[in-house]
Amino acid sequence: VQLQASGGGAVQAGDSLKLSCVASGGAFNTYGLGWLRQAPEKEREFVAVISRSGGITFYSDSVKGRFTISRDDGESSLYLEMNNLRPEDTAVYYCATMKSLRDYKSLDNYAHLGQGTQVTVSS
Repeated sequence: VQLQASGGGAVQAGDSLKLSCVASGGAFNTYGLGWLRQAPEKEREFVAVISRSGGITFYSDSVKGRFTISRDDGESSLYLEMNNLRPEDTAVYYCATMKSLRDYKSLDNYAHLGQGTQVTVSS
């Protein structure tokens, strides 16, 4: 499966963005999915995940209450709605397939990262 993220941009603190991720070449609905991000000079980190059914989601503490992950299997798409953005949210955001919901915090749990999309939040 190939994943392509889009929807990033340059915004002000407090603004909102919605990222999209379109999949091709695989059985999209068989995968749990996640969003990861990597800020300049920092390690990649987990942001949010959603189960195959869409019924279970987890978020990192830094985005909980501000970001919402969702999926549309009919469109083979994954989304990340980001509200009340902060400068510390500045990063390249990647979508990925997830091997195990149980290990959602482990970066080794993710595969098929596509080209990311840049989100820049200024104060």
